[in-house]
Formats: sequence, structure tokens, C-alpha cells
Amino acid sequence: MKRNKVLLLLLLGMIVNSVGCKDDFLQEKSDLTGMNDDVYMYENTATAFVDYVYAQFQPSDGNAAFIWELSGNSASAGGDTWSKMSQERAGETNYNKVYSKISYTQDHAPKYFGEAMTGSIVNNPYTRIRQINLFLENIDLHGLPEDVRTKLKGQMYFWRAYQYFDLVRLYGGVPLILKTQNPIIPEGDTSSEIPRSTSSECIEQICSDLDMAISMLPGKWNSSNWGRITSGAAAAFKGRVLLTWASPLFNRTDEVSRWQRAYDANKTAMEMLDANGFGLFKTGGVANGTAWGNMWFANNTTANGVNNSEGVIVFGFNNLTSSGTKKNNGWENSLRSADLNGSGSIVPTKQMVDAFPMKDGKMPGSSTYAYETKKFYKNRDPRFYKTIVYNGAIWPYSGATTYKQWTYSWYKTAGSTAPDGRTEKAASASGLYLCKATNPSASNAAGHFKESGTDFMEMRYAEVVLNLAECAIGINNLSEALTLIKSIRDRAGIENKDGNYGITASSRNEYFAAVLNERKIELAYEGKRFWDLRRWLLFDDTYGYCTKLNMQPINGMRRTGYYFVVKKSDGTKYVGPNDPLKDGTTPAPVIQREPSSYPAGITTYDQYLDYLYDTYFDIVERDNLENTSVSNWKFTWYPQYYFFGLNAKSLAGAPYLQQTKDWDSLSGFDGFDPLK
Repeated sequence: MKRNKVLLLLLLGMIVNSVGCKDDFLQEKSDLTGMNDDVYMYENTATAFVDYVYAQFQPSDGNAAFIWELSGNSASAGGDTWSKMSQERAGETNYNKVYSKISYTQDHAPKYFGEAMTGSIVNNPYTRIRQINLFLENIDLHGLPEDVRTKLKGQMYFWRAYQYFDLVRLYGGVPLILKTQNPIIPEGDTSSEIPRSTSSECIEQICSDLDMAISMLPGKWNSSNWGRITSGAAAAFKGRVLLTWASPLFNRTDEVSRWQRAYDANKTAMEMLDANGFGLFKTGGVANGTAWGNMWFANNTTANGVNNSEGVIVFGFNNLTSSGTKKNNGWENSLRSADLNGSGSIVPTKQMVDAFPMKDGKMPGSSTYAYETKKFYKNRDPRFYKTIVYNGAIWPYSGATTYKQWTYSWYKTAGSTAPDGRTEKAASASGLYLCKATNPSASNAAGHFKESGTDFMEMRYAEVVLNLAECAIGINNLSEALTLIKSIRDRAGIENKDGNYGITASSRNEYFAAVLNERKIELAYEGKRFWDLRRWLLFDDTYGYCTKLNMQPINGMRRTGYYFVVKKSDGTKYVGPNDPLKDGTTPAPVIQREPSSYPAGITTYDQYLDYLYDTYFDIVERDNLENTSVSNWKFTWYPQYYFFGLNAKSLAGAPYLQQTKDWDSLSGFDGFDPLK
């Protein structure tokens, strides 16, 4: 939505101006009772209000969009908390540390649900739902052409479904409010005290809203409307909803009928998307992961009749710099190292490095390619090189297509207990960097990484493929699932030496594990891993799914990184104050990391890097990424987190609400069952 995201603030201004009196408009918003009816009389103002709702669901200017979540903060404003709740990133949150008890008064009861409305409007789930309900109730009353109204309503039905699903996957059933409530409640009036609907009732309402959206929206928009929800996007989101409903989080008895319903929805979504030019992005070819690495930057083109065949649901950004119109994606700056004028604040872990298969699709130890712990970067899945930056890896940017990112360390003094010399001016916390969706054409001039306009594909076509594959496994159609997973690996550039791209699964559970592992790699650092672990009950083995799928639980884990420690050619550690591999005013103390010529027998940089790793680096697992203020801190998960409880403020504002089962409340343990 490149054009729309530039015009959004301007159009919002037009809402105010077109109704004739700014004070009237603002006063009505302040009173929480609605807005001036004139907003619904003009296509530009009605569209601007829909665009305003889009913005309420998406990351704002400067956020790192790929790991931003609407519910991912201690409050309602969105954040990156959930990205630290898997193998992807280290760090303590309110949901992975030790508590003396599980309680609605503790920080682990999320504040996302919302609280009683006050004199100011806060962007939280039920205020967003209220704004949507207002629009749906009024848009048909003021004479706009039917085709205009239909498309606008379709988008609003989608966002209402999106919001309710975000609540249900956290809490289970929630109050379904489908008509605007008057927030000014007369004393003794209980009409607004809407109880929690069952999870199944919520799922049905979500699907109903999505069916409305599907029926009202076009299969594709023109390029100036890139990023608007299409009928295929609504259908694909319905597929995600029903996949979650079929997964063990909600489907403890493995009802095949739920898997069948989810399969049908995802199959329909794929057919709709295919009919409108969507598909796996392959421009540039699949060899070495070329297309996979380029798809992030193909937005706003017209390939295959759509802007980017991969982008199903897209959060738009721009590279403008004016405060009134800019909406920059903070992802590029958050990933780029301080040496390049970035912040380098989002880094991967060793656990994610270990998750990638070799380039024949098989895991280290079973691959046709030998695996060396010291040279872990050799012969990996092509997506590895488009995701992980390791010591000495090439990480291009504008004007420096062969820039090498070094992250090694050394001992400054003989008495040092850990490597304390760093080649970086602000070292990566894990010895690694992320490069997924970093733009090789981005400029590192001061501040320019912050001005990234890279759009975030919140749902990619690849996810639709994997959703369908998982549902196919659910109904025991394993051959179809294999074909679908193979298509993902083919596009990634994985070799097909065995006819199956390295996939060795044979049983239903093995296929479930295979598709979840594929999601872990394909969708890494795109805000999906936390939800996959949760819907499969894989944070711990309370329900036995870690055992069934042969997966290590996150509970009890410490996420780690790497030290790349310099040693001398005789194998002894280098000790000294100066960078051992960097040539300054005098020759490098050990060896030059980027020499003007290579030693005899070495002709390429790849060969020289291997030589450095073999001769001058010791690889040490780095175990200081987690909370160092707590002795032997470990990731701690409580089974009650599979369905969160309502927090104290939510219950104080709505004491009639039943608390989630196994969580306490103002009245003790109420026992709302999220599995019904």
C-alpha cells in the first residue's frame, strides 16, 4: 500500500476538514459515542477511516515489523515480546521467568485484553472492535455507491475477524461484541455486561466475518492499492484460523473433522490466490535461494498481475523522512551492525543455526555432506545464508557488495576468564547477526538504515502452502503434504538428491514434525514460531507432544551464541590489546583477515575463510545471552500460559467476566474452559 500509506495522514486530515468543524469531530471522538455522520457520506473520508483502522493493527513508524506483534507487549500497543519466547532470540520476558504462583495480579497475565474505557481513546482490542462496529453500522446509511461500500465493509469485516482471532488464540473464548455499545452506562444497567463466549462460538463468528470479507472483496487490487486485503487474503486467514482450531491447543482429542474443515479452507484459499496470480515468488531463479532472498524487495511491481506474488497480507512502509508522512520499517536498522551505522539489536541464537538442514535438505549427521562443528556454515540450506550472518560472512549494502562482517574476539590479558577483546565497536550479543530481508541496496550513510521502506508480508504464500500441508497431514493425506513441502524446498534452492529434497518422514507424527520444522526455517523471524510452539503445546512436555514429535521443549532451555576466539597458528590462544587480524599502522599481530593476496593454494575468499577457521579460530558456545543477574537462569514455562488469564485491570473493569481455567481472580478460581 505504498501510495495509501503516504496519503493516510493527509486523508485523516480530510476527514476533519470535510465535516466542516474540527471541534465537532474531535468532541464526538472524545465523548466516545461515535463520529460525525458526514464521514460516511464521501468515498475519500470513508476510505480514510478504513485506512486508519488498518494503521491501528499494524506497526507504526520505526518498529521492527518482522517481529512486531499486536499482542506482543505488556500493554496494548504491540511489541516484540513473543519473538523472545522461542529459539529465535534470547532474553527474559514476563512469560519465561520464575513466579511464586500463577495469578491475575502478576505481570504474566497479559494486559492486552484491555480495560474499562476512560475519557481518552486507547488503541486496544475492544476500542478497535468498536471503531469497526461503528463503521459497519453506519456506512450503508448515507448514500455512497454500493460497490464502494461493499469493498470498504469487506475490509472491516476482515479486521474484526483478525482482532477476535488474536484474542482467542491467547485467551480462548472472549466476549463477542458485534454492535456498538454506549460507553456511558446508566446506573443499574447491565445490558453491556457481555460474558465470554465459548471458543467455538468465537471461531464461528470469526469465520462468518471472514466469509463476509471473502464475498465482498476483489481477488486483487491495482498497484496503487498494494497492501489492501483481498478475497484470497481473507480466505487464507480463515485457513490460518481453522488450522489453529484443529491444532492440539484447541483440539486435544485430534478430531479429524476439524483437520478436514481446515484443509478445505486452505485448499480454497490456495485456489483463489492462484487464480489471481499469487504463488511462490521465483523471479530470478531458485538456485542458491536467489528468489527467496529477493522476494522482500519485489513489492509494488506488477509481476504476474499482482504487486508481489508472495505477498498475501502485507504491512506497508515507506522511505520518506518527513514527520507527517513517514512510516519507516525499523527492521533494517535493528539488524545491521554498529560497524555499519545500524543498531544490531536483534540477533539470532545458536539454536537457530542448528535448526537449518544441509543443502541436500537433510540434517547434519545424516546428510551426504560432512558436517564440521568448527565450520558450521558450510553446505547449509540456502536459506541459512539469507538469514544468518556469521563471523566473516559477506553482507552487502549499497556501495559495498563484498562487505565482510567480522565478529571474532580474543583475550586482552592472560588473566582474562572470557574473551574480552572485540573487533566490533559494539559487539553482537550472540556473535551472530540476522540478515533476513536486509536490503543489499540499502545505504549505510548516517541514519539511512532507519529510513527503510521494506514492506512486511505478514502472511506469505509460503505459509498458505505450509498451512495446507499441515492440514493434509491431519487428514492423513501424507503424499499431498510431501508434495507441498517439496515445493517450499524447491523454491528455497535445496538440492533434490533423493527425490524428496531430504524429507525422510513416513508416519503421521513424523510428517507433523517435518512441516513444523520447515515452518521454523521458512518463516523464521516473521512472528510465527511462538504461535506454532503454542498451538502444538511444545513449550514443555506436559501433554506429550514433544515426545510424540521428537522435539526438545523450550522449558528449561538457555539460548546461546558463539565466541569466535582467535588463536595463533601453533594453536595457542592469542593474548594482547590489539586486534589480532586487522592490519592497522603495523601488520596484524596474527594474520590479516582481508589480505591483498591469499596464501599459496588459496584462490577465493571462501577458501581463505575456511583456512582462517581451520587455523586461527576456536569456536566456543557462548552462554551469557540470558539474564545474568539470576544464577543459572533458564527459560521457565507454566502450562497455564497455553491459555492466558485476564489481568487485574481487565477484571476490575469487568468483574462479571469469568476467569480462565487454572487462573485465580477476584472471586477465586472461576474456571472458564477455553476448550469448549
